[in-house]
Amino acid sequence: MAEPLLSIEGLSAGYGDVRVLWDISATVNDGDITCIVGSNGAGKTTLLRTISGLVQASGGRVRFAGEDITSLPADEILARGVVHVPEGRRLFRGLNVHDNLLLGAYLRRDQAEVKRDLDYVFSLFPVLRERARQDATTLSGGEQQMCAIGRGIMSKPKLLMIDELSLGLAPRLVDRLGEALIEINKSGITILLVEQDVITAFELACFGLIIETGRVGMSGATKVLADNPAIRQAYLGM
Repeated sequence: MAEPLLSIEGLSAGYGDVRVLWDISATVNDGDITCIVGSNGAGKTTLLRTISGLVQASGGRVRFAGEDITSLPADEILARGVVHVPEGRRLFRGLNVHDNLLLGAYLRRDQAEVKRDLDYVFSLFPVLRERARQDATTLSGGEQQMCAIGRGIMSKPKLLMIDELSLGLAPRLVDRLGEALIEINKSGITILLVEQDVITAFELACFGLIIETGRVGMSGATKVLADNPAIRQAYLGM
């Protein structure tokens, strides 16, 4: 059986004396879309930040493509292909869409492939080509999310981690972004999606992890989780 692309083993982390994650264990298989769901403050964002090296783990380990990356700095984790699209988009004010996208490729030296990936992003999100010279922070919320995801693609990810895909967006834009994620996944990029909208998450992902107060409450195939009465009552209002 092939080793998971990402393996999290007994991971604990937090901020100073405040512990947020408690003994988290999970896997993400190569080629899958996996989702992490849970209520506000459950630790979903902290988990992504710990995987990407922005928060130091206090216990456990993270393995990526067979290598222990737990103690690596964020730039080295990024160079290995773990790319984090943060909550709130975090685009650079004063830079246009084109330049924001190219910032995602700042570690790359393969200029021909960078151009090819930029063309791919523009084909995936045609509005970004139309707005290429516009300040990225003046785009609509949905367009900013497209730009943030596009910037992530420009980093040449093996694993693309997206924090809160649908936050503050209209349903039709969420549908459009969901379609784009499926296309990105079909291109060979594994996706780890943090999403508060459980219905959206379960529709996109094949495997899910439910985080409750910093611990894994439940995990499994999303089709199975969606039929669980406790999950339906707590997260789906059914």
